[in-house]
Amino acid sequence: MLNQIKSFLLITLGSLGVAINIHFFLSPNNLATGGVSGLSIVMNELFPGLSLGTIMIVLNVILFIVGVIFLGFSFGAKTIYASFALSFGVWGLEWLFPIAEPLSNDLLIQLIIGQCIAACGMALVFYQQASTGGTDIIAMILNKYFSVEIGKAVLLSDIAIALSSVYMFGPEVGMYAFFGVILNGIVIDHTLQQFNTNKEIVIISQESDDIRSFIVQVLGKGATIHTARGAFTSDQKEVITTILDRKDFIKLKKYVTEIDQKAFITVHSMNEILGQNFKRLA
Repeated sequence: MLNQIKSFLLITLGSLGVAINIHFFLSPNNLATGGVSGLSIVMNELFPGLSLGTIMIVLNVILFIVGVIFLGFSFGAKTIYASFALSFGVWGLEWLFPIAEPLSNDLLIQLIIGQCIAACGMALVFYQQASTGGTDIIAMILNKYFSVEIGKAVLLSDIAIALSSVYMFGPEVGMYAFFGVILNGIVIDHTLQQFNTNKEIVIISQESDDIRSFIVQVLGKGATIHTARGAFTSDQKEVITTILDRKDFIKLKKYVTEIDQKAFITVHSMNEILGQNFKRLA
């Protein structure tokens, strides 16, 4: 229960980061960088009587209904929560901090700062196995019925929305919006890699039994043991392979250094780990 509460709080925090970007950086500059937020910025130009937050809420309700019809509830409670948290976040910021003019005359620096804030927020949401919904739901429908890869479907929809801003706001703003789509993807990928700090550690040591016991009994982690033969001496050696987070790796390195300064250790950063006690395969 506590983990669920923590997860929803992190989703809320991530959604707030995206909302800050939309309200303070994208909307005042008419930067439609894809997603429901970008589509809402375009539609806000067509229907200036409606606030951006209101348009986002309406679009998310429509997409939610479409998602239920074509997907059932497979897109998950967390995604539904995140999409409405984002919409209400933008609506709340509009009410609390109304803004009519851009924060600066430098469009590029606003785009970069805003997209970095939003991408970190999105990564936080993705890390909780959720998304902010919106056009992701359309991408899931295209994937289900037309076998279009979700990543490609999302990218196509974001590019289409960014290009529509060329017609609405001119080529310069449209090009910045297109750049924002690319920047957003890059920063999200980089941030997600920082969340996943697990490392694969391979150890060859004369004190293999003690190291194995330390990993299992002190760190409470598993390990794989296999035998290798040295190329020069042809001696049989026991090789320990384990996967640890950064904190446990520091403890292990300190312990190995204390008992065997001649130990051979290699460390590999892991982009993704599936199965066992890590991320589920499906």
